[in-house]
Amino acid sequence: MASSVKQLCTICNDDGISNSAVTWCTECEVLFCGDCEKPHSKSHLSKNHKTMSADDYQKLPTFMQEISSQCQDHKKKFELYCSFHACPCCVQCVTDKHKMCQEMKPLSDILQQVKSSASVQLFEKDLKIVKENIDTAIKYLQTRITTTDTQKTKAIEKIRYMRKSIDDYLNKLEQDLLNDLESKHLKLRFNMATLAQQMEQRASQINQIQSQFSETTRYTTELQRFIALREIEKITSQTTKYIEDLESGDHFIEKNLEVNLSSALQSFLQDVNSFGIININTTTSTLKIKAGRKDQAQHLIPKVPGVEQIKPSLLTRLTISKDIKSLDISACLILPDGKFIILDRGYLGRDKNQLLLFRNDGIFIRKVVTFTEFPYDDCLVMNNTVAVTLGQGNQTVLVDVNRSKIIQTIKLSHHCFGVASDGKTLVISSGRQCTTVNLSDMSHTILEGMGELFRISLFQGNIYGTNVLQNEVCCYKATGEPLWTFQHQDIVKPKGLTIDRNGFVYIASAGNNSILVVSPDGKICKTLLSDADGIKHPSALDINRETGLMIVSSHTSGEKNEKSYQTCFVYKV
Repeated sequence: MASSVKQLCTICNDDGISNSAVTWCTECEVLFCGDCEKPHSKSHLSKNHKTMSADDYQKLPTFMQEISSQCQDHKKKFELYCSFHACPCCVQCVTDKHKMCQEMKPLSDILQQVKSSASVQLFEKDLKIVKENIDTAIKYLQTRITTTDTQKTKAIEKIRYMRKSIDDYLNKLEQDLLNDLESKHLKLRFNMATLAQQMEQRASQINQIQSQFSETTRYTTELQRFIALREIEKITSQTTKYIEDLESGDHFIEKNLEVNLSSALQSFLQDVNSFGIININTTTSTLKIKAGRKDQAQHLIPKVPGVEQIKPSLLTRLTISKDIKSLDISACLILPDGKFIILDRGYLGRDKNQLLLFRNDGIFIRKVVTFTEFPYDDCLVMNNTVAVTLGQGNQTVLVDVNRSKIIQTIKLSHHCFGVASDGKTLVISSGRQCTTVNLSDMSHTILEGMGELFRISLFQGNIYGTNVLQNEVCCYKATGEPLWTFQHQDIVKPKGLTIDRNGFVYIASAGNNSILVVSPDGKICKTLLSDADGIKHPSALDINRETGLMIVSSHTSGEKNEKSYQTCFVYKV
């Protein structure tokens, strides 16, 4: 909250004179009276400084008025920013408190990012969403209070109606039931009213920040704005988490008052020893709140994890029943709803060539379709439509998974091996050429001169592929021009590949039983999973860029004397 104390001129106050300030210099961080402001505005060094009226400065939140461009510990100007501790530092701070911190950046670069980004608009939107969520939750609780009041009234009416047909013998039983009803109703109402009161207090805090937001962004230095936005981000994050915690708990579960009367009331003198029972039944909350952004600070200082920070954790694996344990997995996919698709090609001469669907928990659901040609690879086109290449059949088909039906066949002049799509374009590889298919009009464009790509993937308009003959990973422009090629001793017979939302390339290295990740610039790689993690002869993998789930095909040991078989492991990356 802004201070209500009259501001004094800093210069005069230092001389023991109490003159009221009229101007605040955002760069000198000094308050001036009318007399002191004149030389400041005429000085060659300060005449272009940004100033604001003392009254406007006084309207700023107190925490913003306390923000300074100088380190309070060392009285030196902030020049650096520590990403690890998320705070500005002076040169002396680095020596005293940040010796081990590796991510020190020029503060000017950070402030420029804030200035040139949409951070202000994003946080203003965050405030609006949080306020709307609080208002919605309060209105919801008020509605629930009214509903429980109505339920109480109806319960009493029901009890009174039955009461008319009975005599004084039921008076005590009736009163006991009414007392029970009152007790449970008061408990419900008190809990909801208390919660609503707590949320109204938070709403008041958010209202206050909203009302001061324009001053926060209009009259402050870039440093003040940066630190202020971080404080606002902290408040909105805490409030968002507060609402989400309430929603994930039982605070918004609908608890309904209900009275159940005994069916034997007509013969109560012989059978009835209570007037009834007051129940509180719970149902799923109907409250709908808007999702807020997570970790808003990343919008102030964007940060992409490095290769070393990528560490997959195992979630589950597909359960392969005996009747499908002869799987020969050629490709695997994660659908938008979290279900899994497995492309099972012919195994030891058995002509299966089928697309199989598994549940989110890895349980087999059903066969989607069977192919007459030998399938090679698949990819998600959009929603639940999957493209499957049919190798030497020179065809690629589009399959509607929900309808278990091939809805379109695309015939090409070459073999169809690797396939990838961005929802608008389909890219199909074969030998040293690729064909791009425009999915809107099905027009074809052939890209010549590309390497022997085994599998391919698309990211931000570029084409990525594995060359199993050369043990390398390649990146090309959408026009087929090479961007980079990466080879490493740990990449042996690379087959399947996929790309996460940050552009990191994941590779199934079948020759040494491992899954590797290559940096977006094709310069660094790291082994994520190996034989020690149970990975054996991996050939297929896929990542859902929205959820961060990764599915990897692998051989696994059978039980007792049972032969090994193929399955897929699901990880979070």
